[in-house]
Amino acid sequence: MKVVAVIQARIGSTRLPGKVLLEVMPGRTMLDVTIERLRTCKRINEVIIAVPDSRDNGVIACEAERCGAKVFRGSEEDVLRRYVGAAVAFAADIVVRVTSDCPLSDPAVIDLHVERMQQCWHEVDLVTNMMRQTFPLGISVEAMPLDTLARMDRLSTTTYLREHVTTIAYERPGLFIVDHIFDDADRSGMRWTVDYPEDLEFVRAVFRALYSPGKIFSKVDILDFLAKNPDVAKINAHVGK
Repeated sequence: MKVVAVIQARIGSTRLPGKVLLEVMPGRTMLDVTIERLRTCKRINEVIIAVPDSRDNGVIACEAERCGAKVFRGSEEDVLRRYVGAAVAFAADIVVRVTSDCPLSDPAVIDLHVERMQQCWHEVDLVTNMMRQTFPLGISVEAMPLDTLARMDRLSTTTYLREHVTTIAYERPGLFIVDHIFDDADRSGMRWTVDYPEDLEFVRAVFRALYSPGKIFSKVDILDFLAKNPDVAKINAHVGK
């Protein structure tokens, strides 16, 4: 089975404009480090950046290609159609969804989702840690067969559903068989995604402390660092409350 990770990325962001091109380390953009982390996943065969086909998003496509990822261009508003297009164009059997504002995504957690999907191929439509959240926000993963994504495409008839890709599975769970991945403790109150300047400051602090060339730090490494440096966790603790 060919496993393709599709990362949606665009230049527009109302809360933190152009965030995926902002540096988390000197010379390294958020998109760059996200691609680097996903490419170390043992169970992912290819990483695709799904970029809107509008002119102003060309800079995102160029950055993705500079980072060694392949690019699919599609509708800016119909993100679900963009996802389906990317999955079909690169012949995916299993599609892994990760967003570009999650530079702390853990390859081991992603691989766990893919492994579960492969093991339960004839039994479930979607494997995710998002529907019943216990992981930190920003370690979100969804893995599904291409057929599940195609069904979402057929059944999602509103602009809202098509913008948010897999939302129909959350709003109408009776239509999909979902396998849930849980963390070993409830850490859903932790914020590791990037939506606001404080989030970016937090992520930069983590990378300054933990990044080293050729080594991908894990969720466990981050938790250990935060336990020893509680002031870092406070940087964005108030955001989104």
